[in-house]
Amino acid sequence: MALFVNKENTRTKLQEEVAANIAENARKKKLQEEQELPDGITDSAYLKNTKETTSLAWVWALIFIGFMALLVWIIVAYR
Repeated sequence: MALFVNKENTRTKLQEEVAANIAENARKKKLQEEQELPDGITDSAYLKNTKETTSLAWVWALIFIGFMALLVWIIVAYR
């Protein structure tokens, strides 16, 4: 047995105008909030007085890996 529902547009013209007005206000508010919020990358305060990573970053990575390997070796060797 099936149930068939007949849906008619029973909104009045005033209801349609109010719904359109609310949707437009919500859209405007969302756009305004997006413009006011910082993007978190270029306009963040924590980026002041910082510099980009230099081309010698791989040297620091190797030093860190070497230090960790030395630490593991000391722990294993003197156990």
